[in-house]
Amino acid sequence: MGKLRLGVLASGRGSNLQAIMDAAATGKIEAEVAVVISDNEGAFALERARRAGIPAEFVDPEAFSSKEEYEKAIVALLQRYGTGLVCLAGYMRMVGKVMLDAFWNKIINIHPALLPSFPGLHGQEQAWKHGVKYSGCTVHFVDEGMDTGPIIIQAVVPVYDDDTADTLSARILEQEHRIYPEAIRLFAGGKLKITGRKVSWEKGTGPLSHS
Repeated sequence: MGKLRLGVLASGRGSNLQAIMDAAATGKIEAEVAVVISDNEGAFALERARRAGIPAEFVDPEAFSSKEEYEKAIVALLQRYGTGLVCLAGYMRMVGKVMLDAFWNKIINIHPALLPSFPGLHGQEQAWKHGVKYSGCTVHFVDEGMDTGPIIIQAVVPVYDDDTADTLSARILEQEHRIYPEAIRLFAGGKLKITGRKVSWEKGTGPLSHS
């Protein structure tokens, strides 16, 4: 059985994509990035992929008559490259029914806050403004909601009195780069099981199960 093939969707600079590519290149995860897809033609994530010899695809949402048609194009690309797990890495669009139906429980996302607190955009700044003492990041499965899917793994980051939103964001990003590859490693090893809203880690070697 070959390595798990990843399809990474990114809209921006792709620092989490780089962490995933590095983990794959060094053998830390039994996976390989098969394709990187962006809705932003100027996304540096596409350049990162090209430099690594990975197919980089720009899919223009404006070229389609609906979100459904746009997502059909994304799904076709992901399937063409044999994608077994879709990784959202700074992808700035809500995933819709077309993608969810094609890759149910096979789409994961990284969010820069301790979900379920501070979902949506700018989770780091939300947490900082709220005055929390601890923040962090979360890798979760993607469902129909905004950052509402079952949680796979989290990392906690302290918030210091002299923090700004930027310094907190930078410290959270370090942990994002650590736990995203770890979540992929667990998935690739067949070690995740979803029961209701809970994700448990186990020693199984088969595919992810859902009950």
